[in-house]
Amino acid sequence: MTETAPTNILLVDDEASLREPLAEYLTGQGFSVRGAENASAARTFLRDTPPDLVLLDVMMPGEDGLSLCRFITENLELPVILLTARGEATDRIVGLEIGADDYVVKPFEPRELVARIRSVLRRGARSAGTQATSDELAYEFEGWQLDTLKHRLTDPEGALVPISAAEYRLLSAFLDRPRQVLDRDRLLDIVQGREAHAFDRAVDNQVSRLRGKIEVDRSDPQLIQTVRGGGYRFAADVARVQGRSN
Repeated sequence: MTETAPTNILLVDDEASLREPLAEYLTGQGFSVRGAENASAARTFLRDTPPDLVLLDVMMPGEDGLSLCRFITENLELPVILLTARGEATDRIVGLEIGADDYVVKPFEPRELVARIRSVLRRGARSAGTQATSDELAYEFEGWQLDTLKHRLTDPEGALVPISAAEYRLLSAFLDRPRQVLDRDRLLDIVQGREAHAFDRAVDNQVSRLRGKIEVDRSDPQLIQTVRGGGYRFAADVARVQGRSN
């Protein structure tokens, strides 16, 4: 019987007193762990031996974790869990806005971190399984297409529109539930995989950026409509189709 390869984790933290024992603990839980002491070392690992998931400290000398998180979510299809200092709510909000999948506040219980890692990996596996078994690999709305296999958004003229990982997840949530009212807590639960009631502004900012990509006039949105007291609704018909070949 073939054994399943362990999940590869890149742990990025400048504090060796946390990084090394945490790597040892995660190894004991069945993960394969590489440690990086800064963003520069992490970028080398990301280029040479891409992991399955990144654990990323926010506060590091040199390039900080938020900058590296933005690079990962915009250029690589890798889940990111942020390790943040207690009380740094702004960093957590920004991290969720730029596409981090979850966050854990220091000091944390290692068992909680393992539970969050497995939850993020399960979400990714479900998403990949759905895409792999479907013959309809794109959403189509108002002439736009979102390719769920390549994570590419194209406008009605067929031009590629850059979209971040966070924007992709948010748009997918809307396209899965057209014409349904989704409140902010529900959107956070769908997109981030957890309840995060303190971060309503993260959803609002993500919606604003997504509107800038797909609306003719962001100040008068016709696709992603605000529902007073309720949240947001995607107000267009959505079809599942074969993706464009370009």
